[in-house]
Amino acid sequence: MIATVRRLSLICLVSGGLFGPPALAQSEPREIDRIVAVVGDEVITQNELRSRLAAVVGQLKKQGTPLPPADVLEKQMLERLIVDRVQLQSAKETGIRVDDGQLDQAIGRIAAGNKMTPSQFRQALEKDGIAYARFREEIREEMTMARLREREVDSKLVISDSEVDNFLANQAAEGTVEEYQLAHILLRAPESASPEQLQKLRTRAEQALKRAREGENFAELSAAYSDAPDALQGGNLGVRPRDRLPALYAEAAAKLKPGEVGDLLRSPAGFHIIKLIAKRGGTATAPVQQTRARHILIRINEIVSEGEARRKLENLRERLVHGGDFVELARLYSQDGSAAKGGDLGWVNPGDTVPEFEKAMDALKENELSPVVQSPFGMHLIQVLERRQRDMSEERKHLDAKQALRERKLDDAYQDWLRQLRDRAYVENRLEEK
Repeated sequence: MIATVRRLSLICLVSGGLFGPPALAQSEPREIDRIVAVVGDEVITQNELRSRLAAVVGQLKKQGTPLPPADVLEKQMLERLIVDRVQLQSAKETGIRVDDGQLDQAIGRIAAGNKMTPSQFRQALEKDGIAYARFREEIREEMTMARLREREVDSKLVISDSEVDNFLANQAAEGTVEEYQLAHILLRAPESASPEQLQKLRTRAEQALKRAREGENFAELSAAYSDAPDALQGGNLGVRPRDRLPALYAEAAAKLKPGEVGDLLRSPAGFHIIKLIAKRGGTATAPVQQTRARHILIRINEIVSEGEARRKLENLRERLVHGGDFVELARLYSQDGSAAKGGDLGWVNPGDTVPEFEKAMDALKENELSPVVQSPFGMHLIQVLERRQRDMSEERKHLDAKQALRERKLDDAYQDWLRQLRDRAYVENRLEEK
C-alpha cells in the first residue's frame, strides 16, 4: 500500500481529464493536489493541510494572537495532523470507534452549551462557512482520540498509598497551596534521538527561550515552536494549584514572578519553556458529595465487540426495568471485581471513577438506572443507591492528594505515550519537496 501511495503522489490531475480533447492534452499539466505526508498506509494531502491551516489562522486572528511566519505555521500544522492520524490509526487497530448515536449526543451537548438546538447550531456553522459534515468528522476524531488516551494512559495510571502519604507530608510542611497560571512550550524529543538530534533541538529551544525573554508574544512563539497539543492555543495551561502541575513545572514556577520566563527545562519528553502569567493563594476545602452506587460491566475485547457488549447490557437493562434482581444479574454477568458483591462499589468520592462513569452517575437520581454507558473499561449499567454530603477532613485530604498526584502525572504520562506512539509509526514527511 505504501508503494502505491508513493506512485500516486507522482500523478498530476490535468484539466479536462485523462482522455480530454487533444488541444487540452497538449497544455501544461496543472497540479491540483499533492501528498505532503504518508502516515502508515494513509496520506495527508496539500488540500487537507490548507483547509486545516485556514481554520487555525481564523481562530488565531479571532483570539488576537499574532501569526507566526506562514511556513512555520504550515510545518506545525502538518505535524499536528501527523500525530492525530497516528492516534486515529491506533484507535482503529484496537477497536475504538464512535458511532453516529454517540456523535449526535456530543454535538447536541455542544449546541446546548452555545444555547442552540442542533438544527440552529448547524445553521450557525454553515453561516460561518464551516461544512457540517466535516465538523461532525472532526468531533468524531476528537472523541476517538480522547477514548484512546483514556484507555492507554489515564486508566493505567496508578497512585500508591505511599505516594499520597509523602505528598501530604510535603504539603503540610509547605502550608497553603498557591495556584499558578502557566503557559508553556514543548519541543518534543524522539525516543531514540541521537546526540546530534538532541543538540539541534536544544539549540532551537534556546532560540525560542531567548525570544521569549526578549518580550516576544509567548502565544505566537508557542504556535511557532511548540509540539504540545495546546500549541495553537498559546500553550496556556489555565489556572491550577501548584501541586497539580507536573513536578518539573511546579518546581520551576515557584521561583518565578508573574510575567517571568523560566530557564530551559529538560525531561524525557524533550525541552520545556514555561512562563508564569499569574499566581494567587489557595482555597479552603469544602464538603463533598459521596455516592453509593452499583454497576454491571461488560468489557470490550477481541472476542466481544462494542456493539455486542451494548446489546448484552440493553437486554439486561430490559430485565431490570421489568423487575429483575440487580444483585443477581451483576453476579452472573458483570466482568468486574465488584461482581461478587452484586456490583456494589460502596461509597464513591469525586475523582474515584473515570470521567464518563462519574458524569453518568452524577446525572442519576437515587434508585434510577442509567442507559448503557461507555468508558475506557467497557460498557456499564449504573444505579445510584443513595447520596450523602461529607466534610471528610483526613479522608478529604487523601482524596485531594490522590487527585492532585493524578493530574500531576497525567501530563507527563500522556506526552511520553504520545512520543512513543509517534516514534513507532511509519511517517514520511514530503512538505519539503514543494
